[in-house]
Amino acid sequence: MKFEEFKLSKDLQETIRKLGFTIPTTIQEKSIPLILEGKDVVGESATGSGKTLAFGCGIVDKVKRGNGIQALILEPTRELAEQVKNTLKQLSKDKHLTIIPIYGGVSITNQIHDIPKADVVIATPGRLLDHIQRKTIDISKVTVLVLDEADRMFDMGFIRDVERIMEHCPREKRQTLFFSATITPNIKNLSRRHMHNPITVFAETYVDPSKLKQYFYNIPRNAKLSLIISLLQSEKAGLVMVFCNTRRSVDFLTRNLRVNKVNAIAIHGGLSQNKRTNTIGLFNNAKVNVLICTDVASRGLHIDNVSHVYNYELPANPKDYVHRIGRTARAGKEGKVINLLSEVDYGNYDNIIREYNNFIIEKLQAPELKQVFPVSERRPMGERQGSYQRRSNYSGNRDSNRNEGSRDRNRIDGNRNFPKRRSFSQSRR
Repeated sequence: MKFEEFKLSKDLQETIRKLGFTIPTTIQEKSIPLILEGKDVVGESATGSGKTLAFGCGIVDKVKRGNGIQALILEPTRELAEQVKNTLKQLSKDKHLTIIPIYGGVSITNQIHDIPKADVVIATPGRLLDHIQRKTIDISKVTVLVLDEADRMFDMGFIRDVERIMEHCPREKRQTLFFSATITPNIKNLSRRHMHNPITVFAETYVDPSKLKQYFYNIPRNAKLSLIISLLQSEKAGLVMVFCNTRRSVDFLTRNLRVNKVNAIAIHGGLSQNKRTNTIGLFNNAKVNVLICTDVASRGLHIDNVSHVYNYELPANPKDYVHRIGRTARAGKEGKVINLLSEVDYGNYDNIIREYNNFIIEKLQAPELKQVFPVSERRPMGERQGSYQRRSNYSGNRDSNRNEGSRDRNRIDGNRNFPKRRSFSQSRR
């Protein structure tokens, strides 16, 4: 299909053409006709598949300027709210719709001033509930309600707030749209409670194994820092994302990479909104080529030209692994995923193996490493050198590395055998 085949207004079709979109993605092809018919839709597709454009077309086509808030989009994070706002502003350029983002971490006074002029609101649940309680927003005229990244709303504990918001919206004449990377039983239950005969559409996730190469190193935990520094110091490719499981790990790794002259910057939920926005801008513009992040950056955010994804720590949820590796090998480009496995990662590794079984992951031999002693959290950055000039005898063989081995060396070396190549499947959807 082409976008011209959808029953969109001529102005919107022209705007889409100017933005460079000609052939709709799978989720767009399946969901846009249903959205334009006014159906309630539950859509499953991965990050980067075009979900925002799908529900954005329906909103821009239906909303009229100056009639109050007619469309409400709920997002789990501030970054996603800003990103969706920017996309909708592009789509609605000819209609001059007023699109207002609402989220925490910024002045509520400015939002109170802007809300009365809004035609479309994009909000995180907590701040929106704050406005509802203050009676500074009127959502009684909402005709289109979108729950974006619905599975993350559950993961982040927002779903009660979401349901409270839904209760303040009109029910009878409201079109409700759920979009999610995965449709879980929780989402199905939520749709039964708040949607009218919803139609579910799927866009199969496909990653070309010839484009995406996956590797792992099997190393002791206390050699991880030395290895990641060595790899990133020698990395000459494009943008690199390094995923950690916690904010503390992100801060620790960023601090030590900088001390060792790796141009790295951090992003996680504990940073202010301005800091997070500036970080994404610096990374997208390649002014900083290494982004250390939690899973806040694994989904939704618009980040182009990522050549490598490193998993410094493996996620507990196998689906989060798929979201992380989906940041690279996009739009026909090649990409690499490099996993650093130590004894603490084995359980998460096994979970991933059980869930996915078609991707090939190759084992790599670790290079000879220069031992790096981590910088203390209490010392100002740069107060001590991170590199220790003596070379360790670690060269990828744990049995010969008595100094850097773990207390569980016998269990790991004697009982743990990783294959040279392992099969994973991206999805069972």
